Amino acid sequence: MVKLSVVVPFYNVQTYASDTLLALRADAREDVEFLLVDDCSTDRTPDILRRAARELPGARLLTHEVNKGLASARNTGIDAARGEYLAFLDGDDWTAPGHFTGLLAAIEHLGCDFVRTDHMVCTGKARKIARVPVGRRNTVLEPRAAILPADRSTSVDYPYAWAGMYHRRLAERGLLHFTDGLRTAEDRPWIWKLHREAESFAVTGPRGVPGGIGLFYRRGVATSLTQIGDARQLDFLRAFDQVLGETAADPDAATLLPKAVRTYCAIIAHHLGNADRFEPAVLRQLRVRSGEALRRMPQDVLAATLDAMDADRAARLRRVRRRAGAPPASTGVRTEVAAA
Repeated sequence: MVKLSVVVPFYNVQTYASDTLLALRADAREDVEFLLVDDCSTDRTPDILRRAARELPGARLLTHEVNKGLASARNTGIDAARGEYLAFLDGDDWTAPGHFTGLLAAIEHLGCDFVRTDHMVCTGKARKIARVPVGRRNTVLEPRAAILPADRSTSVDYPYAWAGMYHRRLAERGLLHFTDGLRTAEDRPWIWKLHREAESFAVTGPRGVPGGIGLFYRRGVATSLTQIGDARQLDFLRAFDQVLGETAADPDAATLLPKAVRTYCAIIAHHLGNADRFEPAVLRQLRVRSGEALRRMPQDVLAATLDAMDADRAARLRRVRRRAGAPPASTGVRTEVAAA
């Protein structure tokens, strides 16, 4: 019986794939499977994965005939998973020995739907710990309660799917799948849905791993979409439209929407503030579509959000909002958001 399924998408990461696979070997045991998803790589990644499928205990190779993106690659792995628990890793990151089996021991001890864990951000040789923004550790909590407050960093602002482990009952309830086709920000609708609809979670570390941090995120990889300024970057708008629409339809919409709007605005302002990284045509799209997104938001919530933001970001957002024209009538705002 498979206890744990680890879903690992790969796309053109020949430089890092061998290190990722070597790290997985340290967690290999009879009840652990590794679902290696090749998202139609065009470099040497497929050769590395074919060899791993033969040599890595528990490895299963899944391949896409066309490139579909990270969200769809993860879904392919979820659909093929047989484990009682699921976890994720990206093909250019790595783990310390015992990370997955240690996290499995932790979630089984806690008995909750999912756990979240800290990670190490690795930029070249520099190392920095990124903490889950939840104060209480090793205690089972209510996921919905961890969405707020709106004006502070909370668990939904730590969206990384690979920074945790999840019981398969969440997949059976439709809470683990990602929105197919999203090329960036695919974790955002996912983490919001998880916190709105799951019943229990905890923040913990992998048992038996020194320091409690066994996950290493490689930042600044040239092939990562976070480093590329083409049109795929704009998928964050679709992702956050989904967050807003689903949150607007929630029974607690009045309480939760300020957090969703504030986060969406912060991400728009971030991208507008990094205009030099975008291709000119993409930058024009970013400005137009950002203005349209601001018009779709509940205007009373947006106004309060802008009033509470720092002056530079608020001014940036107000400019694109003005260029987009007058907002729609207030009676139709929430309907439009929910259908976005």
